[in-house]
Amino acid sequence: MNNLKIFQGATIGSLIAFSICNGASGIVVRHDKPAENYLADLNDFPPLATFYNIGVHGTLIEPEWLLTATHTVFCLNTGQPIKVGNELVEVESTYSYPSYELGGENDLSLVKLSKPIISVQPAQLYRSKDEVNKSVWFIGSGGTGTGSTGQTISNVENNGVLRKAQNQVVSVTESDLRFVFESGINGLELEGVSGNGDSGGPAFIKDGDDYFLMGISSRADSEGKDVGEYGVEELYTRVSTHIEWIEQVISSNESERTKISSLDSFLHPGMTDENIAEICQSISIKSED
Repeated sequence: MNNLKIFQGATIGSLIAFSICNGASGIVVRHDKPAENYLADLNDFPPLATFYNIGVHGTLIEPEWLLTATHTVFCLNTGQPIKVGNELVEVESTYSYPSYELGGENDLSLVKLSKPIISVQPAQLYRSKDEVNKSVWFIGSGGTGTGSTGQTISNVENNGVLRKAQNQVVSVTESDLRFVFESGINGLELEGVSGNGDSGGPAFIKDGDDYFLMGISSRADSEGKDVGEYGVEELYTRVSTHIEWIEQVISSNESERTKISSLDSFLHPGMTDENIAEICQSISIKSED
Protein backbone atom coordinates (compact mmCIF):
# COMPACT_ATOMS: atom_id res chain seq x y z
CA MET A 1 0.00 0.00 0.00
CA ASN A 2 1.73 3.18 -1.17
CA ASN A 3 0.54 6.16 0.85
CA LEU A 4 1.68 9.63 -0.18
CA LYS A 5 2.48 11.71 2.85
CA ILE A 6 1.01 15.17 2.46
CA PHE A 7 -2.76 15.22 2.84
CA GLN A 8 -3.56 11.61 3.71
CA GLY A 9 -7.14 11.55 5.01
CA ALA A 10 -7.67 15.28 4.49
CA THR A 11 -10.81 16.82 3.08
CA ILE A 12 -10.99 19.86 0.84
CA GLY A 13 -12.39 21.75 3.82
CA SER A 14 -9.34 20.89 5.90
CA LEU A 15 -7.04 21.70 3.00
CA ILE A 16 -8.39 25.24 2.97
CA ALA A 17 -8.35 25.55 6.77
CA PHE A 18 -4.63 25.02 7.23
CA SER A 19 -4.28 28.11 9.41
CA ILE A 20 -5.87 26.23 12.35
CA CYS A 21 -2.75 25.05 14.17
CA ASN A 22 -1.58 24.00 17.63
CA GLY A 23 1.99 24.04 18.96
CA ALA A 24 3.67 20.67 18.44
CA SER A 25 6.64 19.12 16.63
CA GLY A 26 7.22 17.14 13.41
CA ILE A 27 8.72 13.66 12.62
CA VAL A 28 7.38 10.54 14.36
CA VAL A 29 9.76 9.41 17.11
CA ARG A 30 10.57 6.67 19.60
CA HIS A 31 8.26 6.55 22.62
CA ASP A 32 11.14 5.80 24.99
CA LYS A 33 13.44 8.75 24.26
CA PRO A 34 13.06 12.38 25.42
CA ALA A 35 11.02 14.30 22.88
CA GLU A 36 13.31 17.31 23.15
CA ASN A 37 16.21 15.26 21.79
CA TYR A 38 14.46 15.22 18.42
CA LEU A 39 13.95 18.97 18.16
CA ALA A 40 15.81 20.54 15.24
CA ASP A 41 16.48 23.86 13.56
CA LEU A 42 17.87 24.97 10.22
CA ASN A 43 21.43 24.59 11.50
CA ASP A 44 20.87 20.83 11.42
CA PHE A 45 20.34 20.96 7.64
CA PRO A 46 20.82 24.48 6.22
CA PRO A 47 19.81 23.68 2.60
CA LEU A 48 16.27 22.69 3.65
CA ALA A 49 13.45 24.31 1.67
CA THR A 50 9.84 24.54 2.85
CA PHE A 51 7.09 24.87 0.27
CA TYR A 52 3.87 25.43 2.22
CA ASN A 53 2.74 26.69 5.60
CA ILE A 54 1.87 23.11 6.59
CA GLY A 55 5.32 21.72 5.80
CA VAL A 56 6.46 19.81 2.67
CA HIS A 57 10.10 20.18 1.75
CA GLY A 58 12.89 20.17 -0.79
CA THR A 59 16.67 20.51 -0.75
CA LEU A 60 18.88 23.14 -2.34
CA ILE A 61 21.38 21.30 -4.58
CA GLU A 62 22.51 24.26 -6.72
CA PRO A 63 22.07 28.00 -6.02
CA GLU A 64 19.01 28.08 -8.34
CA TRP A 65 17.78 24.48 -8.02
CA LEU A 66 15.88 22.38 -5.49
CA LEU A 67 15.32 18.62 -5.50
CA THR A 68 12.04 17.29 -4.11
CA ALA A 69 9.35 14.64 -4.57
CA THR A 70 7.01 15.07 -7.54
CA HIS A 71 3.88 14.54 -5.45
CA THR A 72 4.68 17.81 -3.64
CA VAL A 73 4.66 20.11 -6.67
CA PHE A 74 0.90 20.65 -7.20
CA CYS A 75 1.18 24.31 -6.13
CA LEU A 76 4.73 25.03 -7.27
CA ASN A 77 3.71 27.23 -10.15
CA THR A 78 5.59 30.24 -11.48
CA GLY A 79 5.60 32.95 -8.82
CA GLN A 80 4.70 30.67 -5.87
CA PRO A 81 6.67 31.85 -2.81
CA ILE A 82 8.69 29.27 -0.87
CA LYS A 83 11.43 29.40 1.73
CA VAL A 84 15.01 28.19 1.40
CA GLY A 85 16.59 28.44 4.82
CA ASN A 86 15.16 31.72 6.04
CA GLU A 87 15.09 33.31 2.59
CA LEU A 88 11.83 33.83 0.73
CA VAL A 89 12.08 33.16 -3.01
CA GLU A 90 9.68 32.51 -5.88
CA VAL A 91 9.42 29.43 -8.06
CA GLU A 92 10.34 29.94 -11.71
CA SER A 93 9.50 26.47 -13.07
CA THR A 94 9.23 22.79 -12.14
CA TYR A 95 10.44 19.69 -13.99
CA SER A 96 9.39 16.18 -12.97
CA TYR A 97 10.76 12.75 -13.77
CA PRO A 98 9.15 11.78 -17.08
CA SER A 99 7.83 8.32 -16.14
CA TYR A 100 6.37 9.27 -12.75
CA GLU A 101 2.74 8.49 -11.93
CA LEU A 102 1.12 9.70 -8.71
CA GLY A 103 1.83 7.19 -5.93
CA GLY A 104 4.50 5.35 -7.88
CA GLU A 105 8.25 5.06 -8.34
CA ASN A 106 10.72 7.75 -9.46
CA ASP A 107 9.01 10.37 -7.31
CA LEU A 108 11.44 13.15 -8.15
CA SER A 109 11.24 16.76 -9.35
CA LEU A 110 13.57 19.68 -9.85
CA VAL A 111 12.40 23.18 -8.97
CA LYS A 112 14.12 26.15 -10.60
CA LEU A 113 14.16 29.30 -8.49
CA SER A 114 13.64 32.85 -9.73
CA LYS A 115 17.01 33.88 -8.31
CA PRO A 116 20.07 32.12 -6.88
CA ILE A 117 20.29 31.52 -3.14
CA ILE A 118 23.68 32.73 -1.91
CA SER A 119 23.00 32.64 1.85
CA VAL A 120 22.98 28.82 1.99
CA GLN A 121 25.54 26.25 0.87
CA PRO A 122 23.78 23.65 -1.32
CA ALA A 123 23.81 19.99 -0.39
CA GLN A 124 25.87 17.61 -2.50
CA LEU A 125 24.29 14.67 -4.29
CA TYR A 126 25.15 11.25 -2.88
CA ARG A 127 26.67 9.42 -5.85
CA SER A 128 27.80 6.06 -4.47
CA LYS A 129 25.52 3.06 -4.78
CA ASP A 130 26.50 1.67 -1.38
CA GLU A 131 23.49 2.94 0.57
CA VAL A 132 22.44 -0.34 2.22
CA ASN A 133 23.10 -0.27 6.00
CA LYS A 134 24.04 3.42 5.92
CA SER A 135 22.61 5.51 8.76
CA VAL A 136 21.01 8.78 7.70
CA TRP A 137 19.15 11.71 9.18
CA PHE A 138 15.63 12.84 8.33
CA ILE A 139 14.35 16.36 9.03
CA GLY A 140 10.95 17.94 8.56
CA SER A 141 8.02 19.85 9.99
CA GLY A 142 5.27 17.32 9.26
CA GLY A 143 3.04 15.36 11.61
CA THR A 144 4.34 13.81 14.82
CA GLY A 145 3.64 11.17 17.43
CA THR A 146 5.50 8.10 18.66
CA GLY A 147 6.07 4.65 17.26
CA SER A 148 3.73 3.13 19.83
CA THR A 149 0.79 5.32 18.77
CA GLY A 150 1.67 6.35 15.23
CA GLN A 151 1.14 9.91 14.10
CA THR A 152 -1.26 11.64 16.48
CA ILE A 153 -0.58 15.30 15.64
CA SER A 154 -1.12 16.37 12.05
CA ASN A 155 1.18 18.47 9.91
CA VAL A 156 -1.40 21.27 10.25
CA GLU A 157 -1.28 21.14 14.06
CA ASN A 158 2.51 20.90 13.97
CA ASN A 159 2.75 24.57 13.00
CA GLY A 160 6.14 24.37 11.32
CA VAL A 161 8.27 23.07 14.19
CA LEU A 162 11.21 21.04 12.90
CA ARG A 163 12.31 17.64 14.15
CA LYS A 164 15.11 15.33 13.09
CA ALA A 165 15.48 11.57 13.39
CA GLN A 166 17.83 8.77 12.40
CA ASN A 167 17.17 5.65 10.37
CA GLN A 168 19.08 3.04 8.40
CA VAL A 169 18.74 1.93 4.78
CA VAL A 170 17.60 -1.70 4.84
CA SER A 171 17.36 -2.30 1.09
CA VAL A 172 17.32 -0.51 -2.26
CA THR A 173 15.74 -0.75 -5.69
CA GLU A 174 16.66 1.20 -8.79
CA SER A 175 14.03 3.76 -7.76
CA ASP A 176 13.99 3.78 -3.97
CA LEU A 177 15.67 3.44 -0.58
CA ARG A 178 13.69 1.43 1.97
CA PHE A 179 13.58 2.22 5.69
CA VAL A 180 11.81 0.47 8.61
CA PHE A 181 10.82 2.13 11.90
CA GLU A 182 12.44 -0.16 14.49
CA SER A 183 11.84 -0.13 18.24
CA GLY A 184 13.93 -0.87 21.33
CA ILE A 185 17.39 -2.33 20.84
CA ASN A 186 16.73 -2.73 17.09
CA GLY A 187 16.39 1.01 16.62
CA LEU A 188 19.01 3.75 16.49
CA GLU A 189 19.33 6.15 19.42
CA LEU A 190 17.07 8.73 17.75
CA GLU A 191 15.20 6.32 15.44
CA GLY A 192 12.23 7.84 13.67
CA VAL A 193 10.31 8.21 10.42
CA SER A 194 8.63 10.99 8.52
CA GLY A 195 5.05 12.05 9.13
CA ASN A 196 2.44 13.53 6.81
CA GLY A 197 3.81 16.85 5.58
CA ASP A 198 7.44 15.71 5.61
CA SER A 199 7.16 14.77 1.92
CA GLY A 200 10.06 15.84 -0.27
CA GLY A 201 12.34 16.11 2.75
CA PRO A 202 15.87 14.71 2.80
CA ALA A 203 17.56 11.55 3.91
CA PHE A 204 21.06 12.91 4.37
CA ILE A 205 24.45 12.29 5.88
CA LYS A 206 26.91 14.88 7.14
CA ASP A 207 30.64 14.64 6.55
CA GLY A 208 32.52 17.47 8.21
CA ASP A 209 30.84 20.65 7.02
CA ASP A 210 29.31 18.97 3.97
CA TYR A 211 25.79 17.57 3.61
CA PHE A 212 25.09 14.73 1.18
CA LEU A 213 21.56 14.14 -0.07
CA MET A 214 20.90 10.40 -0.32
CA GLY A 215 17.11 10.22 -0.63
CA ILE A 216 13.85 12.17 -0.96
CA SER A 217 10.82 11.37 1.24
CA SER A 218 8.20 9.76 -1.00
CA ARG A 219 5.68 7.34 0.50
CA ALA A 220 4.88 4.62 3.03
CA ASP A 221 4.69 1.01 1.88
CA SER A 222 3.18 -1.04 4.70
CA GLU A 223 -0.09 -2.94 4.56
CA GLY A 224 -2.04 -2.56 7.80
CA LYS A 225 0.28 0.02 9.36
CA ASP A 226 -0.70 3.58 10.14
CA VAL A 227 1.65 6.50 9.55
CA GLY A 228 4.51 6.39 12.05
CA GLU A 229 3.79 3.08 13.76
CA TYR A 230 6.68 0.82 14.69
CA GLY A 231 7.33 -1.55 11.82
CA VAL A 232 6.11 0.84 9.14
CA GLU A 233 8.20 0.82 5.98
CA GLU A 234 9.04 4.02 4.16
CA LEU A 235 10.37 4.65 0.69
CA TYR A 236 12.66 7.53 -0.21
CA THR A 237 13.50 8.19 -3.84
CA ARG A 238 17.09 7.13 -4.43
CA VAL A 239 19.33 10.01 -5.53
CA SER A 240 22.33 8.02 -6.78
CA THR A 241 20.39 6.29 -9.56
CA HIS A 242 18.77 9.51 -10.80
CA ILE A 243 21.86 11.71 -11.06
CA GLU A 244 22.09 11.50 -14.85
CA TRP A 245 18.55 12.92 -15.23
CA ILE A 246 19.12 15.56 -12.54
CA GLU A 247 22.29 16.85 -14.16
CA GLN A 248 20.81 16.70 -17.65
CA VAL A 249 17.86 18.89 -16.64
CA ILE A 250 20.06 21.43 -14.86
CA SER A 251 22.55 21.70 -17.73
CA SER A 252 19.95 21.87 -20.54
CA ASN A 253 18.18 24.86 -22.00
CA GLU A 254 14.44 25.36 -21.50
CA SER A 255 13.49 23.67 -24.75
CA GLU A 256 15.50 20.55 -23.94
CA ARG A 257 14.24 20.41 -20.35
CA THR A 258 10.65 20.13 -21.51
CA LYS A 259 11.56 17.16 -23.72
CA ILE A 260 13.09 15.13 -20.87
CA SER A 261 10.64 16.06 -18.11
CA SER A 262 6.96 16.03 -17.24
CA LEU A 263 5.35 19.43 -16.69
CA ASP A 264 2.19 17.97 -15.10
CA SER A 265 0.98 19.50 -11.82
CA PHE A 266 0.12 16.06 -10.36
CA LEU A 267 -3.03 17.18 -8.56
CA HIS A 268 -4.08 14.92 -5.67
CA PRO A 269 -7.56 13.40 -5.34
CA GLY A 270 -9.97 16.16 -4.39
CA MET A 271 -7.91 18.83 -6.10
CA THR A 272 -9.40 20.20 -9.31
CA ASP A 273 -8.69 22.97 -11.77
CA GLU A 274 -11.55 24.84 -10.09
CA ASN A 275 -10.30 24.69 -6.48
CA ILE A 276 -6.52 24.41 -6.79
CA ALA A 277 -5.95 28.19 -6.83
CA GLU A 278 -7.82 28.54 -3.53
CA ILE A 279 -5.92 25.63 -2.01
CA CYS A 280 -2.57 27.04 -3.10
CA GLN A 281 -3.45 30.46 -1.69
CA SER A 282 -4.46 28.95 1.65
CA ILE A 283 -1.19 27.07 2.11
CA SER A 284 1.12 29.66 0.57
CA ILE A 285 4.08 30.82 2.64
CA LYS A 286 3.91 34.49 3.51
CA SER A 287 6.78 36.78 4.42
CA GLU A 288 5.83 36.63 8.11
CA ASP A 289 5.73 32.78 8.24
